[in-house]
Parts: sequence; structure tokens; C-alpha cells
Amino acid sequence: MSDAHDQRLFSYGTLQLPAVQQATFGRLLAGEADALVGFRRTMVKIDDPQVVATSGQTHHPIVEPSGDRGDRVDGTVFAISAAELARADDYEVDDYVRVEAVLASGGRAWVYVKA
Repeated sequence: MSDAHDQRLFSYGTLQLPAVQQATFGRLLAGEADALVGFRRTMVKIDDPQVVATSGQTHHPIVEPSGDRGDRVDGTVFAISAAELARADDYEVDDYVRVEAVLASGGRAWVYVKA
């Protein structure tokens, strides 16, 4: 079923914002708190005017592996469809790449990290 919400997406940034969810997915997402372990969070300047207009922010959080299991980035895991995952890919700028990661809960989810 193409609209099944069988994809898990971990967000630590703007995809948690209701306005970004409405613009990107056409709905508000329900999610669960979780964390990405062994990563550190910094900020990246966003030059794409559409993304800035959608998020209302010129700088977005971005994560990269730190190699330190004591580092932790809190966020939310959302259940979305494959089509919604493709829309999230379209929303994210080239500074990000989507990878699968193991979260603090032990579950796996897609997450956008520093390219």
C-alpha cells in the first residue's frame, strides 16, 4: 500500500515544526521522542529561499558523527509513507544526506546528517 506509514524518520530540527510539516507533508505528524547517540549538532546556513520561507529560519540544525557515545541529539521519530519520505528529501538542501541510524531506543530510522 503506497500510503502506508511504514517509514521511520528521525527529526532533530525544522521537520518537527508544524508549519514545515504542513508545507512538506500536508498534515501534522504524530511522533515519539528519541535520540541519536554518537552525533553532535551544529548549525548550517540555508541559502534556498523556499526552504527559508517554509521554516522561517536562515540557519538550521545539522548533525554529524562525533565518535563519542556520550554525545546525544534529542529529537522525534515520525511514521511516514515512502511518498512523504521523498517529499522530505526534496525539502532538505544539499548540505544534508539521508542515512539510516540506530537510535537510543534501539529502533532504526532515517535521519538527515551533514553531507
